[in-house]
Amino acid sequence: MKVDSFSAKETFALGQQIGEAAEPGEVYTLVGDLGVGKTVFTQGVAKGLGIQEPVNSPTFTILQVYEEGRLPFYHFDVYRIGDVEEMDEIGYEDYFYGDGICFIEWANLIEEILPQRYKEITICKDLQKGLDYRLITIEEKERSAQ
Repeated sequence: MKVDSFSAKETFALGQQIGEAAEPGEVYTLVGDLGVGKTVFTQGVAKGLGIQEPVNSPTFTILQVYEEGRLPFYHFDVYRIGDVEEMDEIGYEDYFYGDGICFIEWANLIEEILPQRYKEITICKDLQKGLDYRLITIEEKERSAQ
């Protein structure tokens, strides 16, 4: 699925739709350069899950857990992971295979431990279409067997 977004409000609204439709155990990867709207999208997802507290990128904590919504929401930013084994220390399997939904930024750094199936959300700018334009692509992914 490809969606054109022409404002942060539209990006937030799409995230909210994803949150409203989310099912327990879903894992999403979030791909995009700095400043494309990953946090705005994620805030929309949280709103769709009924989470009221502020949602920010977990850049310095690796994981933010939000449990007040209709489903637990686990937001990972693994940019600072030096080795995939650090994810074991966090107990990632409890989150990836738990009752909530996971959003993972910089998931390419931990590809080998991603679930067999997940959804990849890619957000891209196109300045020719405007400063606030984003192309948001949502794809079902299946990791090849190791």
